[in-house]
Amino acid sequence: MENLQTSKNSFLKYRLKEMEKIVRDPILFTSILLVMISLVVFIVWPLYEILKESFVSESGVLTLEFYKQALTSSENRRILFNTVGLGVFVGIIATAIAFVFAYADAFLRIKFKKIFNLVSILPIISPPFALAMAFIMLFGQRGIITYKLLGIPDANVYGFKGLASVQILTFFPVAYLLLLGILKKIDPSIEEAARNMGASRGQVFKTIVLPLVKPGILNAFLLVFIQSVADFGNAMVIGGNYTTLSAQVYIQSMGNYDLKGGTALASILLSISILMFVLQKYWIGSKSYVTVTGKPSRSRNLIEENHIRIPIFSICLLVTAFIILLYCLIPIGSFVKVWGIDYTPTMKHYEYIGKMGVKFIKDTTIMALIAMPITGVLGMVIAFLITRKKFIGRRMIEFTSMLAMAIPGTVIGIGYVLAYNERPLMLTGTATIIIISFIFRSMPVGIRSGIVSLQQIDPAIEEAAQDLGASTLKVFTSVTIPLIKSAFFSGLVYSFVRSMTALSAVIFLISARHNILTAEIMNQVDVGRIGVAAGYCTVLIVIVVTVVGIMKLLLSKLGVDTSQSKI
Repeated sequence: MENLQTSKNSFLKYRLKEMEKIVRDPILFTSILLVMISLVVFIVWPLYEILKESFVSESGVLTLEFYKQALTSSENRRILFNTVGLGVFVGIIATAIAFVFAYADAFLRIKFKKIFNLVSILPIISPPFALAMAFIMLFGQRGIITYKLLGIPDANVYGFKGLASVQILTFFPVAYLLLLGILKKIDPSIEEAARNMGASRGQVFKTIVLPLVKPGILNAFLLVFIQSVADFGNAMVIGGNYTTLSAQVYIQSMGNYDLKGGTALASILLSISILMFVLQKYWIGSKSYVTVTGKPSRSRNLIEENHIRIPIFSICLLVTAFIILLYCLIPIGSFVKVWGIDYTPTMKHYEYIGKMGVKFIKDTTIMALIAMPITGVLGMVIAFLITRKKFIGRRMIEFTSMLAMAIPGTVIGIGYVLAYNERPLMLTGTATIIIISFIFRSMPVGIRSGIVSLQQIDPAIEEAAQDLGASTLKVFTSVTIPLIKSAFFSGLVYSFVRSMTALSAVIFLISARHNILTAEIMNQVDVGRIGVAAGYCTVLIVIVVTVVGIMKLLLSKLGVDTSQSKI
């Protein structure tokens, strides 16, 4: 007992000494303080406002009435069931497809691997509901397949089947990228040892590969589940009568002007997402049997047997061809008069965009460009503080910054409306609030890639610079950033792309003065102007590809390796 007390006292003394060091370094101390304040103001405070709104009545009394109303309403129960059911279904199917793609990439000798890889990038650089729009163009009432080829006059693509199909195709790349990394880490010598002892390919797969990758499969399922339940764009465009919680929060708050009911639903949605996030990150995320085997000792002998290659290759080829077809429909749709009725080539949709849409395009691009460097630098600063410094509140910074990844866009959007609609921070309706939402929605990915890069670099390099008298700012700018410049670049690019395609949170924050492109595309889909919406989508994808291409070119001239970036 005495020993325990002594060790506690020593630990406390050590922490106090560490804090004293930090206080003596004004730049480091100010950075920690500013990061903590920004996380509290732009992540914790909006969440607090949502909870306050949902738990406090109009007369200021604490109540559970809004949750009671939300959970006793048969309509809301159906929506809750829809959301969870959709998440589970999409999670299972998307993870299965992702596993086939990842297995093909890591284990098989097949052609077109680069093209299969391309499908993992397309959903990132396109608006969140681009696939839903293409699905309607293909299978809707006037779709090419349903109406033109099959002659079905009243085909209904809306509802569960349409939404689930679109979400599977949109989110399986997330699971694919995760599973690919895990499968590639498996040491081939273990499989070869089993093969030398007479095990068949099937036995090796069942007894070695599958058990090693099991935690990764669960992880991938939970990641897709989180994305599916938080998805707003697809649910609004192709969900039809199959309403999900994410869409219902928007309808209840902005359509029915019932903020109390909307915040209660938002809190329920938030609880589901955070529960799954914590499960994925802290429980399943820590279980990786692959690391036990260490790094692959040498490259794998890829499987060449046709009875394994041909079925897997066929599945990958079919899915990839279908996704590429869907994406090709978007620019084609922008060049025809009325999709499904009159396919005469025209430029009238682009003429309309030239007259009415230049402001949306300009505003969105400028705001995304402003958010990009702030997100990149803030992400790297937080990654540096988490991995390299020890101070009271470090865990809080890590958890809060990562928490932003789990918060559905509609929840953070409604939180921003509640938090910044009155003094001291009256930001509603301004461009500032849109830029802030861009920053805090994209930042977690930059932080994650910064942490991973820093963990691979020996801290002794930075310590040596500090011992030679360099300040924290000097060490960060002249030692840390150059060492993790690839991760920094990835954070910048991801931030720009994510800001250009953002919708779920920003839809609550736009105003007549400051609107964004994705919200305008959704408006055009709502009023049935598919050609104009397709034109806007094409312009958006062209801007994203152009800016990313220019950045890659500039950075390669500066000697930054951009080959590891997935965009």
